[in-house]
Amino acid sequence: MAKKPLRIGLVGYGFMGRTHSNGYKRVPDFFPELQYQPVLKAVCGRSEDKTKAFAEQWGYESYETDWNKLIARDDIDAIDICTPNDTHGPISIAAAKAGKMVLCEKPIGMSTAEGEEMVKAVEDAGVANTIFYNYRRIPAVTLAKKIIDSGKLGRIFHYRANFLQDWTINADVPQGGAGLWRLDAASAGSGVTGDLLAHCIDTAIWLNGRINDVNAVTETFVKERLHSGTGKKEPVKIDDACSFFCHFENGSLGLFESTRYARGHKALYTFEINGEHASIRWDLHDLHRLEYFDHADEGEVRGWRSIHVTDGEHPYMDHWWVPGLNIGYEHSFVHHVADFLKSIEEGTPCEPTFKSALETQKVCDAVLASAAEKVWKDV
Repeated sequence: MAKKPLRIGLVGYGFMGRTHSNGYKRVPDFFPELQYQPVLKAVCGRSEDKTKAFAEQWGYESYETDWNKLIARDDIDAIDICTPNDTHGPISIAAAKAGKMVLCEKPIGMSTAEGEEMVKAVEDAGVANTIFYNYRRIPAVTLAKKIIDSGKLGRIFHYRANFLQDWTINADVPQGGAGLWRLDAASAGSGVTGDLLAHCIDTAIWLNGRINDVNAVTETFVKERLHSGTGKKEPVKIDDACSFFCHFENGSLGLFESTRYARGHKALYTFEINGEHASIRWDLHDLHRLEYFDHADEGEVRGWRSIHVTDGEHPYMDHWWVPGLNIGYEHSFVHHVADFLKSIEEGTPCEPTFKSALETQKVCDAVLASAAEKVWKDV
């Protein structure tokens, strides 16, 4: 059966541009049943030399240096945004108004207000849309969702998560620029809250339901950094670390922590959920395993078990290798692309949509407001 082309216009050639491009290239090989096939039509970036080199390396047919021109092209069906956070809103809104499908890296935007504008744009235009919270599509995390939805855990009491890194401890690391825009509030909006905790929050809402209110504390350990743009030392306005408590709508308590000052951790993301009958926990460093404790087990053998999530009956794994062989981080983007293509076939939303991702942005904004005012904040 002839495939229907989905012509992709990618904006951004950095780390996330690579992960998304890999997803588009691999999905036809491992999800051959899909009716749509991505076509790498054009990539857009500010540096012509780097954009051209990226296009050649990844197999894009052409390139642009102005995203407005990319959106205006009639040979592009979908715009994929892999740029700093401050550009998510303008590019998404323009793409939706031009009738393009919109795929966008997380977080949705710089604030709840901007996110609401983005949601309105895609809904008014009636275009397919999704935000890349990729950890939902790691098979072990998807299995956790399946277990929770089955009721095996019973009533949920606790949800705890952390995301720890250590790459900004050196005070000589500048803010701003192509590789360090995450340290510049003008480009990133916030620090670890929007960059790392947003992942934890999205996963938590997906697994455990809505968050009602938060009580947070943040800290910026290095108060001034050299700015790559101005060449001068300027105040650092992003949060280096954040911790918060919360109440979920289902009555459970949440505890979240994120920092870029945890020496020895490059990308430690974990979550644990405790229910009345059972508990589960997951660790990004051991991403193909889901740990599970069931109090119904006989006392002599009761304990934490490690589920090796590689069997064909596990989420997504029937598309990959034989049982026992692992897949990794990059495959979560292949899965997201596959789910997006399937959603186009079926005319259904590909979660998280812009509207769903707005809920995570609301929590992030409440967290930052709570830390600033030193009070509980409703979401």
